Amino acid sequence: MRGDYQQLVDEISAALGAPATLEDRDFGLIAFGAHEGDDDEVMDPVRTRSILQRRSSAAVRAWFEAFGIARAKTALRIPPDPAAGVFRGRICLPVRHRGIVHGYVWLLDDGHLTDLELGTRGAPPDPRIAQAMETAARIGALLADEARAGAELGDLLRELLVAAPDGQPAAAAALRDALRDSLRFTPGAPLTLVAVLPWDTSDTDAAPLPSLPGLLAACALPAGGGPADGPSVGAEETAPGAGRTGRTGSAARPQPTAPVPALAALVRLRASAAPAPAHTVAEHLLRSPRAGAAQGERQAPRGSGHPPPPRPGAAGIGAGTRELTDLPATWREALDAARAAHAEPRLGPITQWDAIGPYRMLTALPATAPDPAIGPLLAPAHAELARTAEVFLDCAGQASRTAQALGIHRQTLYYRLGRVEKLTGLDLDDGEHRLLLHMALKAARL
Repeated sequence: MRGDYQQLVDEISAALGAPATLEDRDFGLIAFGAHEGDDDEVMDPVRTRSILQRRSSAAVRAWFEAFGIARAKTALRIPPDPAAGVFRGRICLPVRHRGIVHGYVWLLDDGHLTDLELGTRGAPPDPRIAQAMETAARIGALLADEARAGAELGDLLRELLVAAPDGQPAAAAALRDALRDSLRFTPGAPLTLVAVLPWDTSDTDAAPLPSLPGLLAACALPAGGGPADGPSVGAEETAPGAGRTGRTGSAARPQPTAPVPALAALVRLRASAAPAPAHTVAEHLLRSPRAGAAQGERQAPRGSGHPPPPRPGAAGIGAGTRELTDLPATWREALDAARAAHAEPRLGPITQWDAIGPYRMLTALPATAPDPAIGPLLAPAHAELARTAEVFLDCAGQASRTAQALGIHRQTLYYRLGRVEKLTGLDLDDGEHRLLLHMALKAARL
């Protein structure tokens, strides 16, 4: 499929005598034509970054979309703007199929395309542009077919991840057959799931998946999705690096909730203990304009009554498995890791389930109001006290380390800790009180 795109891009480049690139509508690079000549300015910074990073930035996307490319049905001319890193003008060919834009072909204009009639002022387009638009339509049909296939696989993945335990074998078999028919999967190959949190689903026509090695299927799910009596990760699996046993038929666990959907991405690994392909997929997905806190749907942290500050998206990776019936448990791991990375910046923006430490337990707790003793400390007015208490506990109660980490005098630290004790009624010299406070502060950010 990718070779087909490259061939069609090369056709457009040859027809117009200009280097061309093909991007999906999220500005992810799909294919690009060769550059001829020694003129370094042809490779302006925007195009160079697009090729090297396989994606344009959000700022570049916004700049080009301001010219109306997402609504265009004919070729558009984009003027150069050196201040924006666009040293060369461009012709944009919208890639559409049945009225839906699936991507863009970009042609760099070194000056010889300046007088080319695009057909935008009532005059017929130059035959070369007409030919290029026909080729772009063929690209659009291929992208639409790929999107439909990806959507079908995503639907089957969703069915498996939300299925009740007695329905999981049939759902796994259906997904296995579809993956095998798509030539994307060999039964027995190691797999994992990547969770990206949050994921914007407001654009129902959005291009589903970038073309990334190992990425098999994806679907959006509520971050607390899955049956209440679904599979859980047993206590025997909590040690980092430990072998996973008893993945099916294990005890029920509470399902956490979150304000926005998460993306579940199914990734093929080279080996069960080699998650590098999953990290690559996670990195690319986090650069998508749909990743991160975008929709303004965030809820206030429990007990605060105020919305939290915006946070970037985070991704979690579950442990590898060779059994599709294990994927619901893997999804819980990936989602828990993403929630932990979203709450704890030092873990993120990408982390694995076996690397989140105490959050393996905290993410399994039910979504309830904070302990009454901790509630007053979570008020916005006491945010600095809460941070001080958490850093103090992270530093194992060592005053000198805490003061250094916070950049405050030790006497200031003692004063703040005294206020924490008065607000909560807890004794920070009591181990159980410390444990309650530490768990509650970290859980409140989940």
